[in-house]
This record gives sequence, structure tokens and C-alpha cells, in this order.
Amino acid sequence: MMRTLLVLSLVATSCGLVAAQEKAEPTRPNILWITSEDNGPELGCYGDTYADSPNIDSLAAKGMRYKRAWSNAPVCAPARTTIISGIYPPATGAEHMRSNTVLPGNIHMFPNYLHEAGYYCTNNSKEDYNLGKQGFVWDQSNGKAHWRGRKEGQPFFAVFNFTVSHESQIRKRPHTLIHDPAKAPIPAYHPDTPEVRHDWAQYYDKITEMDKQVGRVLAQLKEDGLDEETIVFYYGDHGSGMPRSKRWPYDSGLRVPMIVHVPEKYKNLAPKDYQVGGESDRLVSFIDLAPTVLSLAGIEPQAWMQGDAFMGPYETKNPEYMFGFRGRMDERYDLVRSCTDGRFVYIRQFMPHKIYGQHIDYMFQTPTTQVWKKLYDEGKLNAAQSHFWETKPAEELYDLTTDPDEVNNLADDPAYAEQLEKMRFAIHQWQQEIRDIGFMPEDEIHSQRGELSPYELGHDPQKYHLERVQATAEMAAQRSPDFLPNLIDGLGADDITVRYWSALGILMQGEPAIGQARESLHSALGDSSKSVRCIAAEALGRYGNEEDVKLALDALGKMIDPTKNGVYVSMLALNSIDAMDERAKPLASTLKSTPDGAKQAPPRMGNYVNRLLQELSAELSK
Repeated sequence: MMRTLLVLSLVATSCGLVAAQEKAEPTRPNILWITSEDNGPELGCYGDTYADSPNIDSLAAKGMRYKRAWSNAPVCAPARTTIISGIYPPATGAEHMRSNTVLPGNIHMFPNYLHEAGYYCTNNSKEDYNLGKQGFVWDQSNGKAHWRGRKEGQPFFAVFNFTVSHESQIRKRPHTLIHDPAKAPIPAYHPDTPEVRHDWAQYYDKITEMDKQVGRVLAQLKEDGLDEETIVFYYGDHGSGMPRSKRWPYDSGLRVPMIVHVPEKYKNLAPKDYQVGGESDRLVSFIDLAPTVLSLAGIEPQAWMQGDAFMGPYETKNPEYMFGFRGRMDERYDLVRSCTDGRFVYIRQFMPHKIYGQHIDYMFQTPTTQVWKKLYDEGKLNAAQSHFWETKPAEELYDLTTDPDEVNNLADDPAYAEQLEKMRFAIHQWQQEIRDIGFMPEDEIHSQRGELSPYELGHDPQKYHLERVQATAEMAAQRSPDFLPNLIDGLGADDITVRYWSALGILMQGEPAIGQARESLHSALGDSSKSVRCIAAEALGRYGNEEDVKLALDALGKMIDPTKNGVYVSMLALNSIDAMDERAKPLASTLKSTPDGAKQAPPRMGNYVNRLLQELSAELSK
């Protein structure tokens, strides 16, 4: 009898310990992301009185909004690539629009780690990554993906993405406006015309439509009795689809709404500054989302992730800066880096010889873009409105407190010299820390890596000489004759990317530099890298003598066929031909007979060469 009582006592004690452990073991939250495309913080909860967004405003009232959130990239594919990888695309070779590259084999997209921890991971439905998917990413990723497909009791991570506010929808006609175009807020850089007002009003109409979709998902969450079990995020994927917002790493292109709601049950996971209905001054950007979600699930963020968790047990201190970037946008090449401390925005132009408003076919389908360029050509714009159609300064600095539209460049103002130097250094150091491989010509990113991923190539100091490359690019962008001897010497360097930026630096100095650099540029026409050849040919073709132009056209003509040279070289050569204007007319017939290389192009890039061929053929045949 005593033995029986002792056994029962031990069993009871054991059960009590198990129950206590189960009670102490924290349950993992469900995590819901609601995202929308091509919209900045033009919402009522962000103080925009023209906006009509009651559902998002209601979420903000019971959650917290971030005053300064950035998407890091001002266009969808690189922005989403930042999120899914937790690594800046300039470090993975994936900054270029709809590029196609890979991660190292030991690095996985972040849902993999949630999946390993037992989460049911769904994406409804856009992916648009510039990186190939390796291993597990989603349990379901399509238009039917929903948390309702999980096992009973299984925690979920679910993404719902809405496209109704996308750039393509703000120019869709016919459209009966709901918002009064006469009351539409017009930024200082846009001309005030009926077309512009219509586009902005339609943009706000689309935000209202998107807000209703947000409301429906939140209602489903409540219907399923999960609203008190789920941490909810809402954010836009970059700035508005209007020109000079989308595609440009200004605050206007990078700033997004970011709202988080943490139910009472999980207040221990809320940000340290969380206030219901409040706002946060913390700087958050897309690079922070992957480590933050892992932190909320109780998973330590991966050491290679380049962002900071802003919620959960692994929350870090507020970063000093957020960073932005721009690479190739569709068929047009560029390289820009930017940063903000929340008040000032600094922009570093590495290709200031190019105009802001390069002709991107997709962007020019928007009525605002068309009328804006037309008025510029007619000389009917003021200085702030004309800026977009002209070449760029190497550096820009804006004070958002006095100049929210970023039209008053303070870079040359002595009163801001210290701020300029501080942010210039921040960009320089950030590029060093992430091992920015974006300096490499796109073709070379792929051809030089061999069996390595671009990330591994960039992180190998024996293969990628970042310090020397960065110094050359910084010299080149300054366009100073003092650096011309260094750039000419750089054309003979053993590093392809140094030679590429040396050629670009000579090109950016224009006609005065060609006389001194002619012999070296002629030699560069035979460079082992076709990317170097392209830029040397452009320099000679734009600013050289008659013989230089003939040599340039011959070199470029041999590089435009994507079936022989690949799409990256083809696009670069076609951009160089376009920059030559009338001097490129002898290539008109060659362009008409050039194949578009759609079959050779990476997925989602099949029409970029064709766009350039059609545009240039039409221009040079006039």
C-alpha cells in the first residue's frame, strides 16, 4: 500500500512538473505580413488628409507605425530580393532589375529557418526575386496560399501581397476618378498639369482599393479567431509608382509605410518603444525584416544577415543609417547609392554623366512621364522640374525637415560640409562592410565567378579587389582632370573592374580627356572584357574624331548581338550606341537585323534587348 502511494505521489509530482513546463513554455506567435505595391506613406495614419485608408488607419490605431522606414531598393525585384535573403543585393550581384543569380549553398532564404522551426509558410502570391530558389522556401506560393492550409495548432507565417496600387494601375484608362484631381498634392519636381493631377488622383484611388483588400484579410484573421494570436505587419514595397519616386533611391522612392500590431498575448515580443497607437523614430528597412521575423519566432538571426532585428528577443539598438541602392533599371544601366539618418538624405552618383530620366520603356507609359518630358523639351519647366531630365552631380544632400521633396541640393553648401563628409564616409564604409560587388560590370559578375556565387566572389579579397575598385570608381565619378593620369594608367591595370571604371572616368570627363587618353582608349578596344570595350568605344564615339568614331562603331557593332555576346554585353553596347546620338546612324541597318536574344536571356529579361533595338532603330532611321 505504501509502495502504491509512493508511486502515485511520484507520478503526480512528475505530471505537475510537466504541466508547469508546458505552462512556462511560450507559444510561438503567428506572423502575418500584408504588403502592397508601389505606394509610399500616402495614408491617413501618416497625416495625409487627401488619402482614404480606413482599414490601414485602424491597424495603425491599435498598433505602431514607423515614421522612417525604407525599402532599400526603389523598385520591386531588388526590394523583394533584399527581404527574402536578408542580404543587400549589391552584395549578392542581384541589384539589377530582374537579374538572375544565386546564393551560396549554405545560405537559405529566411522562410527556410521558420519552416525548420515548425512554421507553415505561405506567400500569396508575388515572389519576383533576383535570386534562384534553392531548397525550401514556401509551403505554398500562389494565389491560393493561405494560413488555412496549415495543420491544426501549427504556427504560420503568411504573406498577402496586393498589386492594385502598382504603377501599371495608376495609368490604366479609362478610369473614373474618385479623388478630386484639383486637390491632389503635387510634389515640387512634377509639373502641375491635368495629366499629372489625374495620375496622382488615380494613385490615391488605387490606395483606397488596396486598403479594402487589407481590410478583408484582417477580417478573415478575426473570423478564424486568430487576431489575438497573430503579430501583423503592413508595409508598401517601395515609393509610389510615379516617376522619380519608383526607381530612384531618394526618400521619395524608398520611404514606405511600416505598421506593426502586437496583440496583448505577445507584448513581450513587441519593440522596446512599442506604444499602442503611437509612432517610432527607429530607422527600419527591408534588410531588417528577415532577422526580425526570425527573432519573433525565437530563432537567432543568421550571422550573415546584414540587417538588425527590431522586435523579439534579438532586438538590437537603433541603427545610425539606412541605405539605398540603384543598379540597372530594366534596359538602362546606372549605379547609385544613398543613405539617410532620418533627417538628411545623401546620394552618391557613380555614373553622373547619365541623366536621371533615362528612357525606360515601362516608365514612359505613364502619362506624367510623357508630359513631363515634353514640357522639358519645350523649355517650359522651372529648375526643380527640369532637374530630372539633366545629368547628375556626383553627390546630393537633402534636409527632409525643410525640403521633403528633395529638390534643394545642399552638397555644395559650406554650412553642411560636415554632414556631407559624415554621410559620404558612411556610404564608403557600408560598401566595404557588405562587400559591394555592384561595381563590377553585370556581365563580369556572371563570367568571373566560375563555380562561386557572386556573394562568395565578392567576399574573396583575392578575387575581388574592392578597395582598389572603389577608389577608382570614386575618382571616376568626381570628373576631375586631376585624376585623368590615374585613370589612363588604370586602363592598363590587371583588374577588369578597375579598367572598366577607368574607362568610365575618362568618358565622364568628355572631350577634353580624349586627346590625352586616345591611345589608351584605342588599346582598350581590344580588351579581354567586352564591358571595358563598350565603355572605351562610347568615349571615342561620343567625343573623338572621325577615325575614333569609325573604330567605336565597328567595336560596338560587333557586341550588340545577344546570341553571340550575351544579353548583358548587348544591353551595355546598345546603351553606348544610344549615347552617341547622330554619330551612331551608320549602325541603323545593323540594329534592324540584330536578333533580340529572348531565348538566351535569363527568365523575366527576355524583352529588354528588344526594347533597346526597337527604340534605337526608330531613332537612327529618322
